[in-house]
Amino acid sequence: MPRTARLDAPGVVHHVMGRGLDRQLTFRDDRDREDFIQRLTTLVEKGALTVYAWALLPNHFHLLVRTGVHPLPRSMRSLLTGYAGAFNRRHKRTGHLFQNRYKSIVVEEERYLLELVRYLHLNPLRRGMAPDLRTLDRYPWSGHSALLGTVPRAWQETRTILARFGSTRSRARHGYRAFVTEGLAQGRRAELQGGGLIRSLGGWQAVQTLRRGRETYVADERVLGSSDFVENLRHDAEQREEERLRLRSEAPDLPTLLQRVAAAVGVGPAALTGGGRSRDLVRARDGLAYLWIEVLGHSGGDLARTLALHAVSVYRAARRGRENRSDWDIVVK
Repeated sequence: MPRTARLDAPGVVHHVMGRGLDRQLTFRDDRDREDFIQRLTTLVEKGALTVYAWALLPNHFHLLVRTGVHPLPRSMRSLLTGYAGAFNRRHKRTGHLFQNRYKSIVVEEERYLLELVRYLHLNPLRRGMAPDLRTLDRYPWSGHSALLGTVPRAWQETRTILARFGSTRSRARHGYRAFVTEGLAQGRRAELQGGGLIRSLGGWQAVQTLRRGRETYVADERVLGSSDFVENLRHDAEQREEERLRLRSEAPDLPTLLQRVAAAVGVGPAALTGGGRSRDLVRARDGLAYLWIEVLGHSGGDLARTLALHAVSVYRAARRGRENRSDWDIVVK
């Protein structure tokens, strides 16, 4: 059976899961876990991902993330390939570490974001890694402790989640912990594993009943959301893919793109590589980074070398450029 394509677009929220091959351990010790977190931190610093929730279990991981300047497959390839190679070197082994592809489910944010934050963060308790909620509050290998402030994680986006529970940090953390406590008795929730409209029709039994009739409903295992959300996401994904293929076929090379951006701002191309820090030059570099990395899908390495900047600076520039995308998209159209 052919693989289904990934659903992705800038700003989309995903629940990502990866398991060890044949259920083997993917995290043997704290050194492994810290290595994985450091690689995830690098992606956050580059603007590739925003992380709302996460949990590392002995033979698998969960992430709840929003995509940024990179498509999700590119970010996950960087994370998992780099980690697997380092894991093999540390433990003197060869071969694949993770089972097949990771699984990613696009999430309807307003409906499921908080439910998934709670569900992911209770994983270590359900799996026996933490014996009780008090221990989980300080457990370092999930995002729950970061939301409570007991294990600081500057790279984790905690403000968005805590803002749903209170106007002050103290009240928000109290409300969040009460919310997690309410989920202790829920156990494993299959309804949070994807399925599109299936999840808004009363579960699998309801869908099987509907399928015996003449009605046709949209359901997609890559999506956790309502029927309208599934339809809109599919439509947007198709349009984005068509536009991406068109742009790539007509895309200028880096020197040409640099000239176009410089002309749009009214400066000479050489000025963009000269290290100047005027407002126009910074704006032009931001636009150039956004177009090269996010719109055309290229690596930031070549651009960093051209502009004599660190790669992290280029990815941050792309993130700033995205905020003014309407000014730049016309450069490549």
